[in-house]
Amino acid sequence: MAQDDGELDSLVRKRIRALRVAQGWSLEELATRANVSQSTLSRIENGRRRLALDQLVTLARALDTTLDQLVETASDDVVTSPMIDGAHGLMRWPVKGDPGMSVVRQRMTEPPPDNPARMRAHPGREWLVVLSGTAILMLGHRRIRVETNQAAEFPTMLPHAIGAEGPCEILGIFDRDARRGHQRDGGGSST
Repeated sequence: MAQDDGELDSLVRKRIRALRVAQGWSLEELATRANVSQSTLSRIENGRRRLALDQLVTLARALDTTLDQLVETASDDVVTSPMIDGAHGLMRWPVKGDPGMSVVRQRMTEPPPDNPARMRAHPGREWLVVLSGTAILMLGHRRIRVETNQAAEFPTMLPHAIGAEGPCEILGIFDRDARRGHQRDGGGSST
């Protein structure tokens, strides 16, 4: 890591210490996990030892994080505006931490399909929370009521569909595979 980048250097050192403390580990415990001496770890945290890439990789693994997360800089754009899909009644927010994930807000008024052939199955996982009203989640042969402030998480390899019992509004989170599956299936309306 470049020595002239003092702010990033200081940020990484603070993160190492903060992650160690958050785990409830002493210097000795993290040093053992990272296979470095306790004095070396102490000097890294306190800025008295140069940060070396190989040590950062080892420390990141020991702290159960990635090197990218350990060295990422803070972004000024913490607020994200939605993309609006008027044709499907969706607002979609990309999730910055994982470009394959997206968040969708959708108002639903139609009940789920009666015909199981209209249910979808594709790789991935979905998570949804009902913001208002009651949603009906069809999951395989099960019919599940999800009411206001309740959430559901499920693998999308099970045939599924979501509808409403009266008007409802949901917030859904789709991983990369689930999002692709819905894009192929016609834009994400009615999960």
